[in-house]
Amino acid sequence: MFTLPQKNFRAPTTCLGPTCMQDMDSSHGDDLEGECSRKVDQKLPGVGDPAMLSSGTSYLSSRGRMIKWFWDLAEEGYRTYHMDEYDEDKNPSGIINFGTSENKLCFDLLSRRLSQSDMQWVEPSLLQYPDWRGHLFLREEIAKFLTFYCKSPVPLRPENVVVLNGGASLFSALATVLCEVGEAFLIPTPYYGAITQHVCLYGNVRLAYVYLDSEVTGLDTRPFQLTVEKLEMALREAYSEGVKVKGVILINPQNPLGDVYSPEELQEYLVFAKRHKLHVIVDEVYMLSVFEESVGYRSVLSLERLPDPQRTHVMWATSKDFGMSGLRFATLYTENQDVATAVASLCRYHGLSGLVQYQMAQLLRDRDWINQVYLPENHARLKAAHTYVSEELRALGIPFLSRGAGFFIWVDLRKYLPKGTFEEEMLLWRRFLDNKVLLSFGKAFECKEPGWFRFVFSDQAHRLRLGEQPTFPAQSSLQPSLWPLLFVPTHHAIGASRPLASPF
Repeated sequence: MFTLPQKNFRAPTTCLGPTCMQDMDSSHGDDLEGECSRKVDQKLPGVGDPAMLSSGTSYLSSRGRMIKWFWDLAEEGYRTYHMDEYDEDKNPSGIINFGTSENKLCFDLLSRRLSQSDMQWVEPSLLQYPDWRGHLFLREEIAKFLTFYCKSPVPLRPENVVVLNGGASLFSALATVLCEVGEAFLIPTPYYGAITQHVCLYGNVRLAYVYLDSEVTGLDTRPFQLTVEKLEMALREAYSEGVKVKGVILINPQNPLGDVYSPEELQEYLVFAKRHKLHVIVDEVYMLSVFEESVGYRSVLSLERLPDPQRTHVMWATSKDFGMSGLRFATLYTENQDVATAVASLCRYHGLSGLVQYQMAQLLRDRDWINQVYLPENHARLKAAHTYVSEELRALGIPFLSRGAGFFIWVDLRKYLPKGTFEEEMLLWRRFLDNKVLLSFGKAFECKEPGWFRFVFSDQAHRLRLGEQPTFPAQSSLQPSLWPLLFVPTHHAIGASRPLASPF
């Protein structure tokens, strides 16, 4: 049975997921040790536990109830948003979404390119069942694309490419084919929390958390820094709890930190994994969204020699770098043909239509448009939006972390939580939502420190201004802004014993 012990939060080095999907109405200051100590043969939350399930679940299997449990507890903010989505003309008092990591800056560029005549083509093979790995013409273009943009020292090969309908499907497929039920991946936290669902819902695979700290100590040079020593400690703790770890998940550039691993760090992590015979899944979905020239991003595929190529699997998609999260296109590159074949078999359920595959091949081969039009303009717009939000946060005296990659700023609001609990973090998140702004709270990323929020800045300028301006004229029909009334004294909203500090 999934229970939440009533203690103050003190996170150990590693913890078995999923805990980021805890009930949003429960106390987020709870200790996670009960969840961490659970062995692999114990049930997932909600499975076989009627108290954890909503009414009407007799229609579902235990798997179905568990899947519904995830949905019910993880999607509150987004359901609220979709019912009251901001629109400049149709719903000017609606919710502005700074919580979903999407690039909304380049629709004009993309719509023009995708509307050109070379994108409109139909032939019989595109309407028939394809090779489940993806049409060969697309896999050839992906191999060339990744060779060029990942700066691979040798040409990448199309037989190592598999195409799926999105990164979520790819995570799910990899977890299913690499792990037995109840086994785990190490993952540094904070991390993109939806991965918990991706690896669990089909494969019943866990995550073992490598908790990172904002405080820079020892040999660390930056907040939330991942080191081999921390990986080793997390691995030992997982083994001590009877958990078999099969791999490591790395996100580079990192979500939500915007951090970028150096080639030396990547090499160290890969050597660690080889030493313990662990698979490494490297998610590089933001690799072309590094907008600060001073950030020296390097793909894992750029390394001269991979320590264990048969256990290194690289993911990329167009959802972030090309602002096409609704198109659903992702690719796996792996030299392990057993893994590629097993994942391709699951593409029966996660494949792309032939028409989409043709469009993606046309887009990826258009190097002139990508290099001369799209990437320069996309990077300029990302940098401008990032600069605007950063300057506003500095003016408000709000600390944040950002490395010049991705779409988000990791904002530190800990000083506004008097008791420093996850309950306060959750109530502050709700207060933002009540004021018509959707953010992502730190617990959703398994951050061990209450008070961190992810702010997505890759949005149109008028929505950023609308969300961040401190006040509106009294006669304005627009919704409240991002910051008013969020940090003013209130005993009822946060349950504080003293007034909250105000940044104004």
